[in-house]
Amino acid sequence: MLRTLTAGESHGKRLLGIIEGLPAGLPLSPEDISSVLRRRRGGYGRGERMDMERDEVEILSGLYSGRTTGAPLALSLPNLGGEVEQDPWVPRPGHGELAGFLKYGLPDLVPARERASARETAIRTALGAVAGRLLAEFGIEVMGYVVSLGGRWVPKFPTGQRELRQRVLSSAFFLPQPELDDEFKKLVDEVKERGDTLGGVFEVRAIGVPPGLGSYVHGDRRLDVRLAAAIVSINGVKAVEIGEGVKGAGLPGSEFQDEILFDDRIRRKTNRAGGVESGVSNGEEIIIRGYMKPIPTLRRSLTSLNLLNLEETPAPYMRSDILAVPAASVIAEAVTCLVLADCFMEKFGGDTIEDMLASYQKYLERIGRLWKKE
Repeated sequence: MLRTLTAGESHGKRLLGIIEGLPAGLPLSPEDISSVLRRRRGGYGRGERMDMERDEVEILSGLYSGRTTGAPLALSLPNLGGEVEQDPWVPRPGHGELAGFLKYGLPDLVPARERASARETAIRTALGAVAGRLLAEFGIEVMGYVVSLGGRWVPKFPTGQRELRQRVLSSAFFLPQPELDDEFKKLVDEVKERGDTLGGVFEVRAIGVPPGLGSYVHGDRRLDVRLAAAIVSINGVKAVEIGEGVKGAGLPGSEFQDEILFDDRIRRKTNRAGGVESGVSNGEEIIIRGYMKPIPTLRRSLTSLNLLNLEETPAPYMRSDILAVPAASVIAEAVTCLVLADCFMEKFGGDTIEDMLASYQKYLERIGRLWKKE
């Protein structure tokens, strides 16, 4: 129901994004999008380019008097970071430039390097912010944050979504425990001194998601499949986990399955499934994690090849982050919003936001007290 497209290169004039399928009448402002983009630029360990970019989005079409019109919404995001010196013939390990060069028969590595760059996620984050604005109309809130850096996991912090957001926004690493910032700053500074980089794990939590999004009818319509694909599409993410999937692989079934009970509505006693069963949301919080590899651009050069003579040579260094997991948590929040909004439109879609609200209310009435306390 929702379709998105992006265009642009890391050091081109601008990034462009289109989201099509939004209902008419959704309140939206550039600040709704730019506020999320500012969070993406943040986080301790980011490189100098994030000091240059402003990421103030311009809405080119699909908005009239502060509300969507039902037409495609087009976004523009200028690139202000300027050019960097690029070696056109020495690929960097861990990047997509060599694979892209071979796949597309390019004249050198630069075009693949430019499009495969993580800079593209800025415009995807902008599109995800629009999707998040749609979800908010139905009481759905999505939050991304960091749970592990460089192999060090932070303790679980049970909290409500409002307090979680406040704590994450007050942390330099977007942690639920900002009191750990100093410890992780020391770690990042040590790694930077060695000319190395760090990876980590982020988590996304979505609350207020009703049961019934997604489908088990076909594999590609399963909610968990769509969420996993969205998370893995983020540059540097090499693994994904929904709920306690990794831990659960080592448990007997009696210790993993979420038993069903009833208080004010049908609930699960636990949420090890992460809010998705058989490809369909079950009404519990959706919890998904992405595992991000260390940034592949290092001051401490790795071995590569010069494609002109196939001789071994050090990989080139270009300005880069030491750590981008905090930024990835914001991107993950955005792409999760895109998936959930797509599924929501699939089930409750209409030409206007009022049509969607009416359809949603009718659904809540149908499932009655099983889901929503009167």
